[in-house]
Amino acid sequence: MPVVTMSGTIASGAREIGWAVAASLRIDFVDQQLLVDAAKRLGVPVDVMAGRDERCTSFRERLAALLRSLLERSAAGGDPLTGAGGLEVILGRTYADLAREREEPEVSDALYMKTMTAIIRELGDRGEIVVLGRGSQMILRDLPGALHVLTLAPQELRIERLATREVISIEEATSRVHEGDRARAAFHRKFWKVDANDPSLFDLTLETSHLPFEVGVELVATAARAKAGPA
Repeated sequence: MPVVTMSGTIASGAREIGWAVAASLRIDFVDQQLLVDAAKRLGVPVDVMAGRDERCTSFRERLAALLRSLLERSAAGGDPLTGAGGLEVILGRTYADLAREREEPEVSDALYMKTMTAIIRELGDRGEIVVLGRGSQMILRDLPGALHVLTLAPQELRIERLATREVISIEEATSRVHEGDRARAAFHRKFWKVDANDPSLFDLTLETSHLPFEVGVELVATAARAKAGPA
């Protein structure tokens, strides 16, 4: 029952390797956008969605059902995480949003962390998942069998990759990389008081300027199977 968390600096390959690992292991991959899409589906009438995970037609629908279940359980306990529309706002916050200090934050840090922790722990407990970012390596650090992976690459290479991937200028890519690095570092300091790139927080660190993404996928998939243990 593999569980993999993928973390890394922008354009270092965490997303690409994570997605390919999920495909290789035939398990699900979840990133911020998928969570936001699932939150949007909470507005769909109940009779449109299957009532059980195994009857849902797509991972987005199963994820929406999971989010709905979390909200219902939280509300039943008298401490609701947030409403369906509010959940979409919380999950849509970027590292920059989360790291930025505001006098009147749109969403409190406590509510953000309570919500994200509940979702990622639920995903981890269900297993067969690759989770990208959102502090997942910290939230699932005590989950037995979970593999935590960090990807890194030189800043100049990441700028080139981002410019090519997003079809933007080198100047804009440079600005995005610098801002992304600052925000990601601030996010981890703010919520866990750790260095986002501390290798001791991870089982495997990949420097992706030294090897193709395909090799990284093989390494992560092999490590995930080994750490998950016998099926």
